[in-house]
Amino acid sequence: MKKRLLSLLCAVLLLLSLVGCSDGGNTAEGKQSINVYNWGEYIDQSVLDDFEDKTGIHVNYTTYASNEEMYSKIVSGAASYDVIIPSEYMISKMINEDLLAELNFDNIPNYKYIGDEYRGLSYDPDEKYSVPYTWGTVVIVYNTKYVDEEDVKDESIELLWNEKYAGNILMFDNPRDAFALAHIKLGHSMNTTNPEDWYEAAEELKKQKPLVQAYVMDQIFDKMLNEEAYIAAYYAGDAMTMMDENEHLAAYVPKEGANMFFDSMCVLKNSQNKEGAEKFINFMCETDIAVRNAEAVWYAIPHTAAYEALDPEQREDPLVYPPRETLDKCEVFINLNEETLILQSELWINLKTQY
Repeated sequence: MKKRLLSLLCAVLLLLSLVGCSDGGNTAEGKQSINVYNWGEYIDQSVLDDFEDKTGIHVNYTTYASNEEMYSKIVSGAASYDVIIPSEYMISKMINEDLLAELNFDNIPNYKYIGDEYRGLSYDPDEKYSVPYTWGTVVIVYNTKYVDEEDVKDESIELLWNEKYAGNILMFDNPRDAFALAHIKLGHSMNTTNPEDWYEAAEELKKQKPLVQAYVMDQIFDKMLNEEAYIAAYYAGDAMTMMDENEHLAAYVPKEGANMFFDSMCVLKNSQNKEGAEKFINFMCETDIAVRNAEAVWYAIPHTAAYEALDPEQREDPLVYPPRETLDKCEVFINLNEETLILQSELWINLKTQY
């Protein structure tokens, strides 16, 4: 199993990539550039250098911790980006709000490698705005040194509410993922629009709050790797990375079900370098690049040729590529209606601000 680049190295490379950033699609030295906005810990940093070497286009690369953080920054106009990599429900929202550009697939011939089962999904049914990047599920990560085997043998979501581990449980610091876990625990759909379901889920999160050490996103890596916390819910690929770096960590998809997500590459409608952005997307779909990236981030990939070229250890890992019976219990987020989103926001703020 391959490890990620050290966080310090990533940070250095990120700072270097920002030198010469321009809003006009060019660096201060006149070199063509694109601005890529992606999740943290979600790319093999070396492919950015390879893209520049191949195309002459410099990548200004920055990261976010949640779909909501990404969306807020874009609609605020605080920064200009070309390529973004949101999840399915956020892509749907951004299409509806006319924030994404229709892609010119003549510039993305490697789209041919995307498997049929990942095309034309509900968030982009006409395949106009997105190219699938990775997919996966939410899992529960735990430390076998501190969590009793008896408490994980049934692989239940209840572990996140186990009072025995009060003060050592980490929870998502974004409302969609956090509420999804409570909905699952209650037997609700994660996409419910019934206000009563949301109030019930909020009560579950309030019950859990005294047990929670912290609400985190990328901070989970330090806390779990350094054994500052024992249990957390997070994304499968990141769980695999943490397990690789700490032999005492293990994970499972909850037996009750989980979120199954699809993250895709998109170009913003106000991109200053749409052709360069499409070249980047096409480059990321080159088979050798897709393999290297998958081996670095440990997420499942929709790229058929790259999947076949993966090391069998990765291709056959049930956390990375869960069996059908597990996936059948999972649910994909949809873009909720405005009334439900407002209620979710109000309930989340109330949860985070109460003592």
